[in-house]
Amino acid sequence: MKEVDKLLAEKLLKISAIKLQPSNPFTWASGWKSPIYTDNRRTLSYPDVRGFIKEQLSRIVSENFGNAEVVAGVATGAIAQGALVADTLNLPFAYARSAPKDHGLGNLIEGDIKPGQKVVIIEDLVSTGKSSLQAVRAVRDAGCEVVGMVAIFSYEFPVAVEAFKEAGVELVTISNYSSLIEAAAAINYINEKDVETLRQWRENPSKWGQDC
Repeated sequence: MKEVDKLLAEKLLKISAIKLQPSNPFTWASGWKSPIYTDNRRTLSYPDVRGFIKEQLSRIVSENFGNAEVVAGVATGAIAQGALVADTLNLPFAYARSAPKDHGLGNLIEGDIKPGQKVVIIEDLVSTGKSSLQAVRAVRDAGCEVVGMVAIFSYEFPVAVEAFKEAGVELVTISNYSSLIEAAAAINYINEKDVETLRQWRENPSKWGQDC
């Protein structure tokens, strides 16, 4: 039986939630050139993939953060997944914004969470970790304890690893960039040359492909 991380990677490639184009890079909003593009919102349109992710996120929460009293999703990408996990585990749900609304009450947290509660945060994608940790700060500022974060996928950037370490947040993901490369090569989605290109990108993503 395939390992869960590689199995999910295959599923994400199959439905184009992840696309790999080493020879025709994408341009991220940050301006970075990238051989990979990830849109995990697509998983919501595929019941089998959606169900698999829900089961795995819920399993990881139960195994690693069983003391959680509330599930919080990171807006907007992980609101749906967070709600699915909360429903599966029969826990209260809320979601956290990275910045307050510019109207109404200006809430950073939507939902009813109380100071002192233990919260596990659900994220869809971790890149640099900046927006993910903004959600952590919002929950902490509300007086709650963040017991950990569970995400669908991580690029495994060293900057993110360091940021989570400094913030004192344990991150557990279903799949990650290393597993993706292995899975993509195994199903011939990419060739050997592409594998090397993809590995080089992660070493220095902000500078990679500037001549493209």
